[in-house]
Amino acid sequence: MPAERSEGYWRGVGRRFVQDRLALGAAAVVAALVLMALLGSWLAPADPFQASMLKRLKPIGTEGFPLGTDELGRDMLSRLIVGARLSLFMGITPVIVAFVIGSTLGVVAGYSGGLVNSVIMRTIDVFYAFPSVLLAIALSGALGAGIFNALLSLTIVFIPPIARVAESVTTQVRNRDFVEAARASGAAAFTIVRVHVLGNVLGPIFVYATSLISVSMILASGLSFLGLGVKPPQPEWGLMLNTLRTAIYTQPWIAALPGVMIFITSISFNLLSDGLRSAMEVRQ
Repeated sequence: MPAERSEGYWRGVGRRFVQDRLALGAAAVVAALVLMALLGSWLAPADPFQASMLKRLKPIGTEGFPLGTDELGRDMLSRLIVGARLSLFMGITPVIVAFVIGSTLGVVAGYSGGLVNSVIMRTIDVFYAFPSVLLAIALSGALGAGIFNALLSLTIVFIPPIARVAESVTTQVRNRDFVEAARASGAAAFTIVRVHVLGNVLGPIFVYATSLISVSMILASGLSFLGLGVKPPQPEWGLMLNTLRTAIYTQPWIAALPGVMIFITSISFNLLSDGLRSAMEVRQ
């Protein structure tokens, strides 16, 4: 398959994606969440940091507080809206950085082969000895709590799987006829990779990376829940789950709201990834 995709191919991708109503709905939800994250400060009906012990743990439907209040009397709706910014940032950023680094390592390993491939991939394999959850917690615990350290930990967790996928698809592409023809014509390795290889491997890698965002959202929320990510009083869904856990017996619906937002976001990114995979005809 040529590296430069025809306009007809991308038109077909768009047509197949639009026909997938489930993926289209997931894309709409993701777009709404992104807008909520970007415009949260203007959309929030109240100050998400303003506390009042007289208004703590008001039930859902209370006048002036449609989704109730948290353990410090802060408006839950406002905190959920504003919290989307940090939650999405913590979930998406590690995957983007890991996509760049992991794709680079995987493409270099897949195209070079031999010793270079062995050194890179055997180093990557070391990280597979640890479950992603335990590795993220261990790295965050070792580096210390904080947003930057949590992002760094999650990035390290996601580089190995992306690099492995990149190496696999690059190994398949490097022996294709058009790559062999470019190599026989005397083209430099960098030119071959940039012109002929990347156009054919970035699609599958991107689709796979999209599927990791939901995992990243859950892991980032888990780190904040454990006190290894976002710190109070910043609104973030995982941290909100932690602070509201004591209210589970008195106001269970309010305590569950951050978890509902995490679930909706994760499932939307999963469905979006599946839709992109089907539209681009990427085989697992």
